[in-house]
Amino acid sequence: MFKTSLALLGGATLVCVMSDRALAIDAASPREPAIIYATQPVRTASADRSNMGGGFIEFLFGDGQGPRFQQPPVYQPQPAYEPRGPYLPPQQALPPEAVDPTQRPLDPMYEKQLVDYRGNEGAGTIVIDTPNKFLYLVEGSGKALRYGIGVGRPGFTWSGVKTISAKREWPDWTPPAEMLARRPDLPRHMEGGPENPLGARAMYLGSSLYRIHGSNEPWTIGTNVSSGCIRMRNEDVIDLYGRVNVGTRVIVL
Repeated sequence: MFKTSLALLGGATLVCVMSDRALAIDAASPREPAIIYATQPVRTASADRSNMGGGFIEFLFGDGQGPRFQQPPVYQPQPAYEPRGPYLPPQQALPPEAVDPTQRPLDPMYEKQLVDYRGNEGAGTIVIDTPNKFLYLVEGSGKALRYGIGVGRPGFTWSGVKTISAKREWPDWTPPAEMLARRPDLPRHMEGGPENPLGARAMYLGSSLYRIHGSNEPWTIGTNVSSGCIRMRNEDVIDLYGRVNVGTRVIVL
C-alpha cells in the first residue's frame, strides 16, 4: 500500500512538471520555423516502412505520402545536335584515262615564265628541249623566256638546227600525203581559223614540213602528241610570234 502511494505520487509529480514545461512553451512568443535546405543529398526514408517500428520513428522519417525531403533532380547539359545531310562516301581519285582530257588543267610549270638559262646560245635563239617539253627564247645575261610545248609522238621526234623561213597568222592547213595515209578521215584542206589545228600563228622551219604553231587543243601541252611539229597554246604562240623574225635560229634537242 505504501509502495503504491509512492508510485502515484511520483507520477503526479512528473505530470505536473511536464504540464509546467508545456505551459512555458505555450507562453513563449511564437516564431516561424527555420527552413534548412540540404546542399548534399539527404538520405530519405524508404517507401517500405515495415522495419521502422511505427510511432515516433516513422513520424520523423515519413508522412505516409513518400519521402519528407528530397533533393531536386540534377540534369547534365546535353550537347546540341545539328541536323546532318545524307552520308556521302569520300570521293576516290579517278584514273587518268577516266578524266576528260579537255578538262585537264595546265600544269603551272608549262606557263610562260622568265627563268635562268645557262646555255651558250646568243640572245634571240630558240632552243627546243624535246624531252622536257619546253621552248626557250634566249634573252642573254643568263635569262630566257620559257614556254610549255607539245612535241612529237614516239617515232616522230627529231633533232637538228633550223631557221624560221616564214611566218603566218591564222594559217591554212593542208595535211601532207604521209599524214593522210595514216588518217584518211582528215580534210584535204582547211582554212585558217579557231578550228584549224595550226592555231593562231605558225612559224615554218626551213624547207621542212615542221612548224612551231598554235593549237586548238591546249590540254595537249606537255605531252607527246604531234607528228613532229612543235605546238604551243595560242596565247603563247602569239607572244613568241611577236618576238622573233624570219631567219631566227632554232635548235631542236
